[in-house]
Amino acid sequence: MATLRELKGRIGSVKSSEKITGAMKMISSAKMHKAEQSLRKLLPFRSQIQTIIGNLLSADAEFSSPLTESREVKHIAIVVFGSDDGLCGAYNINIFKGLLLALNGYREKYGENVDFTIYPVGAKILKAVSKLAGAHIKVVSPGNVNSKSDGKAVKDFTFELRQQYLDGVIDMLEIVYMSYKSVSKQVLRAEQLLPIVPETLTENDIKAQCRPYIFEPDPNTIFNSVLPLFILSVMREVFTENRASEQAARVMAMQSANDNAKKLMEQLQLEYNKLRQQAITTELLDILGGQVK
Repeated sequence: MATLRELKGRIGSVKSSEKITGAMKMISSAKMHKAEQSLRKLLPFRSQIQTIIGNLLSADAEFSSPLTESREVKHIAIVVFGSDDGLCGAYNINIFKGLLLALNGYREKYGENVDFTIYPVGAKILKAVSKLAGAHIKVVSPGNVNSKSDGKAVKDFTFELRQQYLDGVIDMLEIVYMSYKSVSKQVLRAEQLLPIVPETLTENDIKAQCRPYIFEPDPNTIFNSVLPLFILSVMREVFTENRASEQAARVMAMQSANDNAKKLMEQLQLEYNKLRQQAITTELLDILGGQVK
């Protein structure tokens, strides 16, 4: 049985842990709100790009682009987004499970001999994905980007992947990430980024909102100029969603740890009070016993 001193020490440790998890929750919450603001700033850009594409597709013209042309799939590149830091619960584990499902799905669709190149964004997900390296699976650490990257680093990384597709090094580009919905809800998503499928260009019924335009230069030239911007907008949005989802998962993990700390402290305090009461009772009995003698 623990002594009063030991229980008092445990209670002090739990109180300290509660303060730490509370502070970490506040920090993660602030970072999450910052990522939310960045996400709201990015959405108008992607919406405008899709509106332009919707106007183009509504025109009476033929469109062709190497970014939309499908070919026989022999080599698939997958960018999987995770975190660089820990203490975010099962965030990276759930993403890793989604990656495994995506790999199995592509093997069933394109055959067991299809090759994969996986780009893990985030130190924690890199550590997990590295175990998959072997026959038909190559894991490449994108040294110029991480889960906190933004701006030029994301642009350069996107250009590199797009160029690999145009050069025929890869035949398909897939992204696996956590889509941010709210602090308590993040949805695992696996999307095909290249080749671009028509459905992603006109989602949210953007074509219905379009008006007739006169295009200068011709629509196909504009179409080929806008598509790279569309890919970049999607990639920047995914990087931002990943940051928001990571911090949201950390907020929930710290909240859970804080709740557990409170429950443990209540149990320890109850045990401490019982033991203290027992000690007081024993002392009183000893005093009374001495007086009787």
